[in-house]
Amino acid sequence: MAGKMNLEFQKALEKKRISLFSKGKALTTKELEAAKDDLNEAKDRLKNKKYKYATITAYYSMFHAARALIYSKGYREKSHYYLLVALQALFVDKGLIEDELAKDFHTAMVLRESADYHGEFSN
Repeated sequence: MAGKMNLEFQKALEKKRISLFSKGKALTTKELEAAKDDLNEAKDRLKNKKYKYATITAYYSMFHAARALIYSKGYREKSHYYLLVALQALFVDKGLIEDELAKDFHTAMVLRESADYHGEFSN
């Protein structure tokens, strides 16, 4: 799978779905703050039994944390999917984070889409 994701990363660069982003490194702290804020909000929503929005907000916490990682490498993505592609290529394939974290991010992405677009979520 690593080779496929690297190929996918290369294709994404060619299609400008992922691009170099010189301002990225300067924005990593802002993204991490957004991740922290979203995580706290997700916990509050979970405590208040707002499961749909807890799911959505928890995903966005992960999204901003992943984006901070991508920004730290000087890249920017054009979609949620390409954030996953970049995370895989720049961190998992290089052994900087475990594959399980990228899989968890993908699972959270699917759960967020189900909650947000289909009203499907669990408590």
